[in-house]
Amino acid sequence: MKFEKSCGVVIYREIGKNIEFLSVSAINDGHWGFPKGHVEKDESEQLTAIREVNEEVGLEVILINGFKVSVEYLIKNEKIKEDIIKHVVFFLAKVENQSINIQLDEIKDYKWQSYLNTYQTLTYKTSKDVLKRAFEFINVSK
Repeated sequence: MKFEKSCGVVIYREIGKNIEFLSVSAINDGHWGFPKGHVEKDESEQLTAIREVNEEVGLEVILINGFKVSVEYLIKNEKIKEDIIKHVVFFLAKVENQSINIQLDEIKDYKWQSYLNTYQTLTYKTSKDVLKRAFEFINVSK
C-alpha cells in the first residue's frame, strides 16, 4: 500500500455581509474540492498549501492562524493495482480583490459560492466536513 500526503487551502472572501467559498473541479476526475497538491521534498505543509493555491488558481494567500484540519482516505488505484492512503492537511485563507487564474492542465472549473451551495457542490464527505469546520471557525472568529 502506498502513502501520499497533500496540503490545501479552504479559501473564502466576504462580499458585503456574505461569505463565499472557492471550490475547484479537477481536470482528471471532475470532482469538486479545494485547491491542494503533493508535498515536495523538504517542503513544509504551509508552504505546500500556499504554493499549490498559487499554481492552481493564481491566488496569493496568507494562511489564518489556528485552523488546520487533517483528513485521510483510501484511493483505489486500478491502473497500478495498489491502493493509496491519502493524507491531506487543509488550512484556511481569506482573500480580497484577487482574480482567479486557473491552471488549465489541472483545473477544469471553479466556483465562488455561499457556504450551503459550496457544501452541495463538493463531491466528497471529507471535503464537506472540512468546509463545515472552516465555516464554524470563521463564525467563531468574528
